[in-house]
Amino acid sequence: MPTPSTDALRAALREIKDPASGRDIVSAGLVEGIQARDGLVHVSILTDRAHAAAMEPVRRAAEALLARQPGVTNATAVLTAHKGPSPASMPAGRQGNQAPQPGGHGPGGHGPGGHGHGHAHGPAGGAGTPGGKAPLLLPEVKAIVAVASGKGGVGKSTVAVNLAVSLARQGLKVGLLDADIYGPSLPRMLGVHRKPEVRNEKMIPIQAWGLSCMSIGFLVDEETPMIWRGPMVMGALEQMMGQVSWGALDVLVVDMPPGTGDAQLTMAQRVSLTGAVIVSTPQDIALLDARRGVKMFEKTRVPVLGLVENMSFFCCPNCGHRTEIFGHGGARAEAAKLDIEFLGEIPLLLDIRTAADAGTPIAASAPDSEGAKAYDALAKQVWRKVSKPAAAGPRISIE
Repeated sequence: MPTPSTDALRAALREIKDPASGRDIVSAGLVEGIQARDGLVHVSILTDRAHAAAMEPVRRAAEALLARQPGVTNATAVLTAHKGPSPASMPAGRQGNQAPQPGGHGPGGHGPGGHGHGHAHGPAGGAGTPGGKAPLLLPEVKAIVAVASGKGGVGKSTVAVNLAVSLARQGLKVGLLDADIYGPSLPRMLGVHRKPEVRNEKMIPIQAWGLSCMSIGFLVDEETPMIWRGPMVMGALEQMMGQVSWGALDVLVVDMPPGTGDAQLTMAQRVSLTGAVIVSTPQDIALLDARRGVKMFEKTRVPVLGLVENMSFFCCPNCGHRTEIFGHGGARAEAAKLDIEFLGEIPLLLDIRTAADAGTPIAASAPDSEGAKAYDALAKQVWRKVSKPAAAGPRISIE
């Protein structure tokens, strides 16, 4: 049976009432967007932090209703927030002496006919994504740090896992999200191979090494290929962000997929990222790709916290002789050229690789090792950066 059209799904959602205005959520302007493909449906429902709890029954009802539609095999609904339109973009007759009400779009809130919530769409202290979709709400997460690279093969996931563990060892409450849908690595690197529980229609993060963790790899077999197109990948990412009970976290570390494609733009535009850590190796070709990663985050107005040089040098475990296999200092020089901070060097050590393959991150299994000390220093640098909130400019949509 074919997947229903977005118009048909939108019509079905008119059965769901907005508890504040009594109108259906479509007429009230709360249905921000619908994606439907191959039996998978994803819908975004507008609200704000203050009303997220009250809107949770609406989200559940919408999800259940969509799941019952013929041709739908899986449906997800998430609560999102956005910033209201500027006066210049308001419809005729809504400007002039009609000043916007505190916390709302204009008279009454959402649009024609008003809305009783008086929502101020947008994360606290930040702006929405003009021209793009609304940011997902994670009100209990203080900081979200993306660990990214311009290309694969530079050890980004190993850095992300050990960075998260090192932050947790400093006494912080830390979450770890594997945002690589096509090549999830968290289950192997954490030594965890079980599915998360579901409570009140939300997934409970897997607990491992002092972290709250989530990965698509927990939900599918390790050898199952994820043959998904862009919209399905973006829907899965939004589900793992918005439909997981992350709880109160000091930091959520996001292991980004390599490159600068749809998944990276989804995270940059839909999540209020505190900043991004760019991982590179010292050689020129890796630094060229790292430069692209930096530019992508700059275009989406996500602060770049700094550059990390992974596999910076190799020390023989027998004699201690140091060899700079991939060169050395390239990332430091590139950071200076790009006017961003250099966050540190991670050596190329056999113990780091074997610990990751064994599912025992070196930052936890051998905290006194040289590798763990390097990750600890990196974690302190990252926490220093994100624990000092800085004013962020408005996000820019480059869709």
